Amino acid sequence: MGLIFSLLTRAIDIYVLLLFIYILMSWFPGARDSSFGQGLARVTEPFLEQFRRFIPPLGMIDISPIVAILTLNFASRGIQQLYIMLVVA
Repeated sequence: MGLIFSLLTRAIDIYVLLLFIYILMSWFPGARDSSFGQGLARVTEPFLEQFRRFIPPLGMIDISPIVAILTLNFASRGIQQLYIMLVVA
């Protein structure tokens, strides 16, 4: 059972890393137009789009990725706490 929780938290960590890479690619012209950038967009944009519906950009700054990463961190911590509760009980 610990393996399942470990895999879930590791998958969330990897996804957060992919989001960071995707966000950093916006700083480099044409990086998102590369095949790697397009593949990364296919993985990250559906998740980010959920947050962009509710959080409008502040001028030229899009804060929805920050909220998305915070949400994933809360989910990861929740999974860890759930595991602790199940092991102790």
